[in-house]
Amino acid sequence: MYPPAQLMNTEVFATVPEALHWKGGTTDWFRAPSRSQWGKPGSFLESPNFDAAGNLYCVDIPYGRIFRVDKSRNFELVYQYDGEPNALRFHRDGRIFIADAKRGILILDPNTWKLETFVNRVGYEGLRGPNDLVFARNGDLYFTDSGQSDLVNPNGRVVHVRPDGHAKVVLDRIPGPNGLVLNHSGSMLYLAVTRLNNVWQLNVEPDATISKAGVFVNISGGLGPDGLAMDTKGNLLVAHAGGACVWVFDPYGEPLYRVMSSVGRVVTNLTYAIDDPHMLYMTEAISGSILTARMPDPGPRLYSHQA
Repeated sequence: MYPPAQLMNTEVFATVPEALHWKGGTTDWFRAPSRSQWGKPGSFLESPNFDAAGNLYCVDIPYGRIFRVDKSRNFELVYQYDGEPNALRFHRDGRIFIADAKRGILILDPNTWKLETFVNRVGYEGLRGPNDLVFARNGDLYFTDSGQSDLVNPNGRVVHVRPDGHAKVVLDRIPGPNGLVLNHSGSMLYLAVTRLNNVWQLNVEPDATISKAGVFVNISGGLGPDGLAMDTKGNLLVAHAGGACVWVFDPYGEPLYRVMSSVGRVVTNLTYAIDDPHMLYMTEAISGSILTARMPDPGPRLYSHQA
């Protein structure tokens, strides 16, 4: 249908050292039948993001851990708790917002390491299992509440949260909602739907409601799309879990690049560097690696680093 995507290579930036490999028993997260293929790796990385000082943070989902990687590529365990952190994003005030599959949307203060709950219900119902989150320019938050949703049980949701914590469901009946990213104007939300192996595009109305939901691109193979990002030209980047790559699609859905993992197949999420916006950082979960690739087009300045 389209010309083949140009292949691009990655390099390993840093890997979780043996000393930080999980030494305890298995966890509930790994007991899910769909995850048995991975055994019990020493970590399972997701959601790379930079703080204001240029340190890279990521989560270790099954073991409730948050790592920081400094500019010298050294991993440090900075926080551990009873949870399943799927994703984190920095607020522009420095706080860390966490999508936790067990506990809801949490806020971690990196100065005091105090952890508190921000959202754990929508109306009268508890959350099903948050997966990923993104800030709008005005500070509103969107997150995916995926739980165990799939094609048999398509009850995943997208939830909108105001800065005061008021939450409402803006889209439901989704089989496996995962990563999400807003376009630069905030008028379009792109949503990875893992169990359908495609990415949806959703019009965002001024009142934050969703309309005109449709499929932006279909992907084949692997486990399906995971984390999403967008560069300054409006190209959509899709971490293909199990597909060993990040896909880059132009604004019309045509594949431009396939950024290949150099160490493993489970590429879970991605972000651009703050001090070098052409440098893309990706997490490969099973090997516990942070990968990098220099991209032709730069990434945008994220909400966390906007004045």
